[in-house]
Amino acid sequence: MACQSVAAVMDEQALLGLNPNADARYRQRAMAYFEQLKESQDAWEVCAEALAKGIYNDDHVKFFCFQVLEHQIKFRHAGLSDVQQQLVRETLMKWLQCQLMNAQPEKPFIRNKAAQVFALTFIMEYLTLWPKFFFDVLSLVGLNPHGVDIYLRTLMAIDAEVVDRDILHTPEETRRNTLIKDTMREQCIPSLVESWYQILQTYQQSHPELTCQCLEVVGAFVSWIDLSLIANDRFVNLLLSQMSVEELREEACDCLFEIVNKGMDPVDKTKLVESLCRVLQSAGFFNVEQEEDVDFLAKFSRLVNGMGQSLVLSWTKLAKTGNMKDAAESLQAIETKVPLLLQLLVHEDDDISANIVGFCYEYLHVLKQLPQLTEQQQGNIEAIMLAVMKKLTYDDEYNFDNEGEDEAMFVEYRKQLKMLLDRLAQVSPELLLEAVRRVFTNTMQNWQSAQFMEVEVAIRLLYMLGEALPASHGAHFSGNVAKTSALQDMMRTLVSCGVSSYQHTSVSLEFFETVVRYDKFFIVEPQHIPNVLMAFLDQRGLRHNSPKVRSRVAYLFSRFIKSLHKHMNAFIEDILTRIQDLLELTPPENGFPALLTSDDQLFMFETAGILIVNGECPVERKQALMRSLLAPLMDAFRLLLAKLPQESEEERQTALADCLSHAVGFASRTSKAFSNKQTVKQCGCTEVYRECLQTFLPALSCPVQRGVLRSSVRSFLHRMIICMEEEVLPFIPAASEHMLKDCEAKDLQEFIPLISQITAKFKRQVSPFLQQVFMPLVLAIFEVLGRPAEDNDQAAALEKQMLRRSYFSFIQTIAGSGMNEVMANQGAENIERVVFTIIQGAVDFPDPIAQKTCFIILSKLVELWGGKDGMVGFPDFIYKHIVPACFLAPLKPTFDLSDAQTVLTLSECVVTLKMIHLKRGPEFIQFLQQDYLPSLQVSPEISQELCHVLQQPDIKVLKTYIKAFFQRAKL
Repeated sequence: MACQSVAAVMDEQALLGLNPNADARYRQRAMAYFEQLKESQDAWEVCAEALAKGIYNDDHVKFFCFQVLEHQIKFRHAGLSDVQQQLVRETLMKWLQCQLMNAQPEKPFIRNKAAQVFALTFIMEYLTLWPKFFFDVLSLVGLNPHGVDIYLRTLMAIDAEVVDRDILHTPEETRRNTLIKDTMREQCIPSLVESWYQILQTYQQSHPELTCQCLEVVGAFVSWIDLSLIANDRFVNLLLSQMSVEELREEACDCLFEIVNKGMDPVDKTKLVESLCRVLQSAGFFNVEQEEDVDFLAKFSRLVNGMGQSLVLSWTKLAKTGNMKDAAESLQAIETKVPLLLQLLVHEDDDISANIVGFCYEYLHVLKQLPQLTEQQQGNIEAIMLAVMKKLTYDDEYNFDNEGEDEAMFVEYRKQLKMLLDRLAQVSPELLLEAVRRVFTNTMQNWQSAQFMEVEVAIRLLYMLGEALPASHGAHFSGNVAKTSALQDMMRTLVSCGVSSYQHTSVSLEFFETVVRYDKFFIVEPQHIPNVLMAFLDQRGLRHNSPKVRSRVAYLFSRFIKSLHKHMNAFIEDILTRIQDLLELTPPENGFPALLTSDDQLFMFETAGILIVNGECPVERKQALMRSLLAPLMDAFRLLLAKLPQESEEERQTALADCLSHAVGFASRTSKAFSNKQTVKQCGCTEVYRECLQTFLPALSCPVQRGVLRSSVRSFLHRMIICMEEEVLPFIPAASEHMLKDCEAKDLQEFIPLISQITAKFKRQVSPFLQQVFMPLVLAIFEVLGRPAEDNDQAAALEKQMLRRSYFSFIQTIAGSGMNEVMANQGAENIERVVFTIIQGAVDFPDPIAQKTCFIILSKLVELWGGKDGMVGFPDFIYKHIVPACFLAPLKPTFDLSDAQTVLTLSECVVTLKMIHLKRGPEFIQFLQQDYLPSLQVSPEISQELCHVLQQPDIKVLKTYIKAFFQRAKL
């Protein structure tokens, strides 16, 4: 009868919605029912009863009932009556009892959820209501496999809640967790350990999955319980016996790793590791070559790594405290592991090798600290070197054309090996240099018959020496023939043995990377430059059949030329001729795939620019070369720009606009070659860049694809302002007029830095232009900021915020550039309008970056116009608006004085007050004391105190005082 009545109480219709295949209506009803059961004082009890009596067979309903129970325990435990808390305990134990009798266990997802609920109940009740939690569970479960499974899952759930360091806990939870662990250590840990031993012993044959679960539990708990309970003969022997059972060995390995990793006294740790190693060695685990199971070996390698790192830590601690006898024993223990380390490091499986890198790295660090190395230790260093060189080598399966996850993992693994190589260089640079030289020389002598991976790694090692031996890097190529270095020999071999012709992308790339890394070599032996230039320019480099190689070589070539431009004089015109086809703009309708992408071409144009500008030819020749470089771009630009408005298809328009944008970008990139020593004017190139401006500026008024075109022309103007000096000024008014037409927030935001750049660079020269453009620009900004936007359109809100910041920065540039007249000549009404926006920016918008800028502007305006001979009517404005802004902004709830950026804003606010005092003197103090501060209900004592501090010369004192003043005011 009872079962029937409960079933009737449960909303059967709602339960139908728990099935994942149920339709949306039922699912919504189930969700609503869940919320109702969660929030009700006692309705959840039907779920408890359903679980205790096993009324439902449907897995989803059972899971649902546990979820409802979980919510009660997690969020409402304190509010449950004693009877209800007792009901929870009884429900769990009855459900557990049912599991012992079931022929089939519950599905894993239900068992996991049940374990979570058990763990939550334990956490809430162990210290107060249910101290016998574990004894009750263990006495019920005994060695019943279904019960043991729940018990072990519960222990892992408790570990996740109480011990796991990756989970953030409140201080209160941390205190509770510490108390739970302390109480468990006192009351039940020995019993738990005994239960684990029994489980491990009982089930290793019949239920390997339970044994693995138990090993995981031991590994999790060992970090905080008394180690002697686990690290003893009977337990360790049991674990070691499981290392020989195929289904258990990986978990047993992980468990031993956790035992070894436990923090303990260095002498005891050394003894523990040594005793483990002896047993493992005698059981044959050190014979790595005979082991075929790579998954197990990866775990074993991790275990050896843990043991090795523990021994290094023990040695470090003992050596620091001067305990030389025990330190020597730890060092001896480390040394005896090196043969095993080498077997694992050189293993063909990279996962196994990668897992031992940490120990290897730290072992080398130990050797670095020793005053003298034994022959054996030097032999170990050489063996590690050879292992690293071998493991750096690509295997046959590496896919260079389509690099996937495996390739990415190998690249990461190579980075670890590089760390080892760098460490080897610190321990014994001579040995490393000699070893690399031997491998490199042997490989280069036979490169035609060698496999690509051998050739690549030989060049790669030469490349890596550059970082591994940084101290002597410059000295490698000193030019002193008597001391010709190993590196110089290797570089000579690299560039003269013909290996640049090797037909594999990895070798080609490594060759060019290395040539560029050691560019200083060519200063010492410039006779090799022509050969290397040809390699860059022909099918080995820029015309290689692999796009990946061509792309990288374009960049490396620009670096090579930049570095060695002084040695290029004899080759300039030849190089320019040879790369001419790579400098052509590829229009979209061409149909032929270009050798280089437009990004790669940028490097080619920069390279051409560097060759022309730095050549030793007369100015006329430079001018002619630059014109022949840029004229084809201008011709193509004019043709394409005329075509663009006639195109009706958007895809075609986009392609043309991109092409136009590239043309401007290429021209812009050539200008990077100029410097203070070689200006546009000195090279006679002013005229050709003026022509570029005349060619590109009409694109600003093109009715289609405005965003792309404006952006590229604006970037070109930025470059020309830097390179062309005042020659660029005649182009600015017309360009500005075009850019201010029909603009969006983003257009304006990008246009303002251009005006600011002109203002900062030319100052008085551009004053008339700025006076003319100032209000049109400001009005355009106001217009865009005033446009209505959707409330939840975050992108638009962010754009407006950025535009507002740009606007304030612009006003700051104008105010701070010494061109008082630019704003002063805008007419009283306009000035007032602008200054009001600054006041508004300082007070109304909760954006500390913009607010800070606004206070900087206000301070500057007070300095310019606030004195006795300042602007008429401005002192009134100071008292009516600027002073209130200095107090109202920090009093806003959004003004967060714990935020660093806001504190900087407050600092500028203080500077403004100080500037007002400087300009208005006692009159300002009187205004504060008699008028303004009383209006804020500030007491006469505090007013007097503030005014006193305001008159002190040290502004730091005022800043500290004002911060405290506003902190008090906000309480």
